[in-house]
Amino acid sequence: MHMPSTLLSNRSRTAELDSAATLSAMLDTVTTEPRSDDQLEALTLAVSADLPVLLWGEPGIGKTAALTQLAESLGLPLTTVIASVHEPSDFSGLPVLGDDPATLGVPMAPPDWAVRLVHAGRGLLFLDELSTAPPAVQAALLRVVLERRIGALQLPPGVRIVAAANPPSSAADGWELSPPLANRFVHLHWTHDHEVVVRGLGGTWPLATLPRLDPEKFSDAVVFARRAVCGLLTARPALVHQLPGSQSRRGGAWPSPRSWDMTVRLVAFATAASASTDVLSLLVRGSVGDGPGFELLAAIDHMDLPDPEVLLADPTAAALPERGDLRQAVLDAVVAAVRRRPDAARWDAAWALLVTAVQTGPPDLVVVPATTLATLRQDDWEVPAEIDRIAGVVSVSRLADRAAAKAGR
Repeated sequence: MHMPSTLLSNRSRTAELDSAATLSAMLDTVTTEPRSDDQLEALTLAVSADLPVLLWGEPGIGKTAALTQLAESLGLPLTTVIASVHEPSDFSGLPVLGDDPATLGVPMAPPDWAVRLVHAGRGLLFLDELSTAPPAVQAALLRVVLERRIGALQLPPGVRIVAAANPPSSAADGWELSPPLANRFVHLHWTHDHEVVVRGLGGTWPLATLPRLDPEKFSDAVVFARRAVCGLLTARPALVHQLPGSQSRRGGAWPSPRSWDMTVRLVAFATAASASTDVLSLLVRGSVGDGPGFELLAAIDHMDLPDPEVLLADPTAAALPERGDLRQAVLDAVVAAVRRRPDAARWDAAWALLVTAVQTGPPDLVVVPATTLATLRQDDWEVPAEIDRIAGVVSVSRLADRAAAKAGR
């Protein structure tokens, strides 16, 4: 009995498709490995802190793939929502008439993907192509991102929100992000690492894991984070709220009470996880912007510096920082302390500290503080013997400056 040629042909095509599916499955099979990656660590820290994250990057850079792999590594169901193809009502809720709307009101029904997230109790909500969402959709997303509400539905605490966007210049029909929506995110600029891409195409990608938080550091981390941010804003009150002047910068990270609150959380989590300075820099600048972020990082650098009053009280026991910029900051702070409350004993103690600095580090760091300290002398103060040890350093430095000035003519 002969099989019809058409049936044989169909079976042959099915076998070929099955064979192609097997090959595709083999190509889709990849492994992961632990690997140091600052931007991936910053992403997982922000997710761990339950803060909305927005990944900025050119098309094809791997933002979606990173989120997919992150969800798989954390064991979270991934729900992807393309913001630009939805209507505002998909996020604010669709009105549904009940039996007695005049008495009971009109409830706002959520979309099916939101209901699935609530039933799961946990998950990763991925808002993709955010920069192609029109202003009306962006406005509807405000409550989703900040309050975790979609219509009448409250997303459970186990849901984390991450978004991705292309810069408006490279997005299809791109829009600038509205300032209220932009200020609700931690902005991370996603770039590709050549080695990571090559190794990933070979079948091995970096493993995304939540940071290990040390419970013993929690109390100190909270105190440290609050002291760092509050200390900076006390000294620089203009940084509390700075809405950028240009529309493009308003669509990124900028300082506001809301974003400073996020920064406190990020600094605390980074401290509890013993994150590197580079990771902390990505998070802080992604929350309040580059300028205020760098100011906070500099303030954090100086937080562990010795108290100038303690140094003046016992200059013989002073331990000055090894790093040049921190040492310079300490010496400047000591001179400033003498200026605020000048007396002969404090003036003498400051000279003793400058001698210690000359003996234990680069002598050129004492030139400016020594020159300033000398101007603070009052007529009835005796010149301490320590000045002789520093006078040579100052003179040599001035001679070097003059020689450099002549050479530049």
